[in-house]
Amino acid sequence: MKARLRYPSDAPGVYKAMQTLEDHMHTASIEEPLMHLVKLRASQINGCAFCLDMHWKDLRAIGETEQRLYSLDAWRECPWYSDRERAALAWTEAVTLVSKDQVPDAVYEAVHPHFSDTELADLTFVIATINAWNRLSIAGRVVPGGYKAKPRV
Repeated sequence: MKARLRYPSDAPGVYKAMQTLEDHMHTASIEEPLMHLVKLRASQINGCAFCLDMHWKDLRAIGETEQRLYSLDAWRECPWYSDRERAALAWTEAVTLVSKDQVPDAVYEAVHPHFSDTELADLTFVIATINAWNRLSIAGRVVPGGYKAKPRV
């Protein structure tokens, strides 16, 4: 596969703005492991190879288990996700697939008890941001495989 676009050089201003948004998400109220889990799930839905590679590696670097990673797309059927994680994953799917059901009230009502308003807003921004990155990576054919997770200190 050959990359179509190189956003940092082809559109540096917009790319920098996206990176600023991404950096801010890492200071938000959502814990890092959950943030990466949500990013991985959205990337599975969207079929973004670059982001799948990235977030799998990031999750492994912070100690996530292979079992939870390889069964993520079947999270509803697995006992090893917490209620908060399940809520976040349901919200991720609804927001990612917004054109399908317009994020139903029933999903919101099931998710909201697990997150404060601020956390749910932050979670929604995390989901929106990864969906934007997925679309950029897929459209630009960003080549997967070269990403290295940052070492944990």
